[in-house]
Formats: sequence, structure tokens, C-alpha cells
Amino acid sequence: MSNAQIKDLSFEQALGELETIVRQLENGSAPLAESISAYERGTDLKKYCESKLKEAQEKIEKISLNPDGSIKTEPLDPQ
Repeated sequence: MSNAQIKDLSFEQALGELETIVRQLENGSAPLAESISAYERGTDLKKYCESKLKEAQEKIEKISLNPDGSIKTEPLDPQ
């Protein structure tokens, strides 16, 4: 699957594939060339998942009340 196809995955699909790759690499039974290819794919999946999480975080807003009782929203503090 190419990088262009990674963008077609949902976050959950990409994370699941990344978890599978991590297990395979931790097992250590794959040939070197296959392990390198899997590592590269895993790196791309990690970047994709991080970007999806950042997008989601930017959409989340904190809802609070103004002193007059009206509702206000503001970006959620990531800390």
C-alpha cells in the first residue's frame, strides 16, 4: 500500500496496521529487507496517525460560561 493509500485509511485502520507492524518487528523473525520495508511503512503510518490526532484536537473546544451566563467556546488547552 502506497503513501497515497494511507490517506484513504481511517485513523483506526492506520493505528491497527501500525500495531501489527510493531508486533512483527518486535518478533524479529522477518528477513532484514522485509523488516526495513515494514519499518518505513510504520513510520508513515505513525505520521499519519499523529496528523489525524492533531486535526481532532484542533476541533475540540472547551465550553464554559461567561459571567453573564452566556456560553462561550475556546480552543482546548492541550496541556
